[in-house]
Amino acid sequence: MSTLSPTATPASPLTDRPVETTRSWKLPIGYAVFTVLALVFFVLLHRTGTTTFRLANGGDFFALPDVPLAAGPTGYVVVVLLAIATVYAFVEVRAFRRVPLWVTSVFAIVFVVGFLTWAAAGATVPLPGLLVGALGLSVPLVFGALGGVISERVGVVNIAIEGQFLAGAFTSALIASLTGSPWVGLVGALVAGVLVSFILAAFSIKYLVDQVIVGVVINAFISGLTGFLYSQVLSPNETTLNVGVRFPKIEIPLLHQIPVIGPVFFEQTVVVYLAYIAVAVVTFALFKTRWGLRLRAVGEHPQAADTVGINVTSTRFWNVSLAGAIAGLGGAYFTLDAVGPFTKDMTAGAGYIALAAVIFGRWDPIKATLAALLFGFASNLQNTLGAINSPVPSEFLLMLPYVVTIFAVAGLVGQSRGPAASGKPYIKS
Repeated sequence: MSTLSPTATPASPLTDRPVETTRSWKLPIGYAVFTVLALVFFVLLHRTGTTTFRLANGGDFFALPDVPLAAGPTGYVVVVLLAIATVYAFVEVRAFRRVPLWVTSVFAIVFVVGFLTWAAAGATVPLPGLLVGALGLSVPLVFGALGGVISERVGVVNIAIEGQFLAGAFTSALIASLTGSPWVGLVGALVAGVLVSFILAAFSIKYLVDQVIVGVVINAFISGLTGFLYSQVLSPNETTLNVGVRFPKIEIPLLHQIPVIGPVFFEQTVVVYLAYIAVAVVTFALFKTRWGLRLRAVGEHPQAADTVGINVTSTRFWNVSLAGAIAGLGGAYFTLDAVGPFTKDMTAGAGYIALAAVIFGRWDPIKATLAALLFGFASNLQNTLGAINSPVPSEFLLMLPYVVTIFAVAGLVGQSRGPAASGKPYIKS
């Protein structure tokens, strides 16, 4: 006779799909909210005209044809599809079954297509350009989210991602300007991220100070320090200390000519390619190696890990430092890729959005990366719709990524449970 652990999820005898032991109506309610919004804007406040989605790029193997969508009919179709998905979600949750992730993904894509068709009616949306910009805004969030996943998986809440971003951006700009090498600046960003994480680790692990308070103080301190050094050191000596040395774009042969995805993923700089590698390495190491097993054990049950010979304090300290190094790479992206010269508070709260991506992604590297891509896409909508003179107010587009962040932190997509010991100091008995 088999038994189920308290956290096990039984399977439906008819579908072999996971059956939840408790019901959470957050996801279907979220579906319903977006369906109502779609009904109001895409149907009741519909716009006339045709939105043309341009898929072709100059260097593609072959040019894909443009896709025209009439705003009015498309709005009706989108609302119907969203309503079907909403009803399906309510039925599944009512039956104590989990709504598949692919349903949520399709729901989001359909809503975005409807929104773009409505907002850009009468204009042309360059899809490759939209996606390239979205990826660019997502890269620092990906690094920050990976650092947050590692830190929280080992039991330390990393509120200090914003400070690690700023430290990495400032240091990489300064060192790259002095040496003329973006590679040396990249190493400097790694070191800066580690140094900031040392402060977080020392106070939260060694001295048992509240981790959230330490993280907030670190962010304020690094913001003030980099702002002061910028105004007193970099700004008066911009021609020597804040030149803006950046990595060149590298085209991957053949792959960069694939329609749509080629220019998005394979015409990037070294920092972006490092993000791809980081996601793969962290995911594999976290779930397939001894290091990852020890890290997760410390974050879930440090006392049990201690009893089998794992040094909890050392494991937390060094992994928080590793998380800081990865977040430092995210800071380097601002100065070695996207912008160039350092400016005061240039990260603009990206560290907090990266932390939201960790929660939205349920402390999983792949899901956190997808969440970061979603936030980056939401941020880039402002640039794209502004370029085509969309009537959507720019203030609404500016707040869009933060609205998405609030929905994520509120757990609208379902219940999220972090590592059991995250945020809890360990005192060896």
